[in-house]
Amino acid sequence: MRRITFYMLCFTYLVLVLPLAAKAETAEEAMKNSQGAFLYAGDDMKARVVMKLVAKDGKERMREMTMLRKDFEEGGDQKYFIYFYLPADVRNMSFMVWKYPKKDDDRWIFIPALNMVRKIAASDRRSSFVGSDFTYEDISGRDIEDDNHSIAKEEKVGDRDCLVIKSVPKDEKGTDYSYKLSWVDKERWLPLKEEYYSKKGDLQKVFTADEVKEVSGIFTITKRTMKNMENGHRTEVSFEKTEYNIKIEDGLFTERSLKNPPKRWVE
Repeated sequence: MRRITFYMLCFTYLVLVLPLAAKAETAEEAMKNSQGAFLYAGDDMKARVVMKLVAKDGKERMREMTMLRKDFEEGGDQKYFIYFYLPADVRNMSFMVWKYPKKDDDRWIFIPALNMVRKIAASDRRSSFVGSDFTYEDISGRDIEDDNHSIAKEEKVGDRDCLVIKSVPKDEKGTDYSYKLSWVDKERWLPLKEEYYSKKGDLQKVFTADEVKEVSGIFTITKRTMKNMENGHRTEVSFEKTEYNIKIEDGLFTERSLKNPPKRWVE
């Protein structure tokens, strides 16, 4: 009888308690996990990035660049460096971000035609990144503390079980959208889909993770798309030759490197 009671208790724990424990993950914790998997994978990262800008009529424009990222604190300070190869009008242009938690990031861009480094104002973070459907903020990510997060539901994306997180900006003036829905993989924590809704409640733009591959033991979104639902324009991005933990030097992330990037890191 005692043995039967023991098994019944085990069964109750497995069926009732464990599912509740899985659902106890808060929305903010889920978003922190997602940011860690998506933006902080490895200690650093290098990738060749091909960006295709596709108009509603099918006309295409290309961008090709090297992206480098270094983490200085897990979930905290980061630095990004992007060097452009193509097309000719952006060749040798470079872009740098110093990302901080809980305060505005610093962003700079080097414009070769003017031989000038320009600091990008914090208010410009919502501007288009080199004519794409991604904003400057999309490139390095938005601070989790800037939004209120809640779990809206659970839903599959393809064969992956996801938490659907609703994120509402705390400062309505700080964004161009009223809220965002994120489909976050419950196992790998990658964002597989995001929907941005305008202040009128219309679907404004959609992000999709089109391909996920394991790179050096790290699940990585190697193909992604951002589509503007208002004008039909979209940006398709492929990450090629992705490498992690390659010991990128701190000295790369300087104004001097913007003008003269070290060849060993950008080629």
